[in-house]
Amino acid sequence: LSWSEALLLGVFPPIRLEINDSEGHPSSSHQALKGTSKWATSLESLLEDPEGVKRFREFLKKEFSEENVLFWLACEEFKKTQGKKQMQEKAKEIYMTFLSSKASSQVNVEGQSRLSETILETPHPLMFQKLQDQIFNLMKYDSYSRFLKSDIFLNHKKNEEQEENSPEAQTAAKRASRIYNT
Repeated sequence: LSWSEALLLGVFPPIRLEINDSEGHPSSSHQALKGTSKWATSLESLLEDPEGVKRFREFLKKEFSEENVLFWLACEEFKKTQGKKQMQEKAKEIYMTFLSSKASSQVNVEGQSRLSETILETPHPLMFQKLQDQIFNLMKYDSYSRFLKSDIFLNHKKNEEQEENSPEAQTAAKRASRIYNT
């Protein structure tokens, strides 16, 4: 499975963006949250969760801007690429898919920030960082806030709450409570 096929199918490994407290330890407030509660804390938290990415993509598809998250994910995968030849191939694929004037899923980045094809010959892991940051900020300050108000998010949150409040979940919680409190 090539990265572009994985991108289209939405089969990415979770991306770990660790949030640390002032002493550099993982933040405990984010560890306890899961699902929609975690997604609502930040775009970074949403993008760490494969289910969150799936729902966000679903939302962006309806807004005709799915290419933004696909580009961001492709850049994250690109940063992990080893070997000059593989980097050149992936860099060209990202360029042709998202940045070229003929791109099939062109992202909206500032004109002066566009890369020329010549840079593809000498790729490096952070070559797309400036463009990725632009797209991240576009999503963070535009799409993400609308996503949190969308039916896709609110329905998923409602379903989560119903599952948590179901008799089966409460019974399991009581059993766990009895086990740990005896």
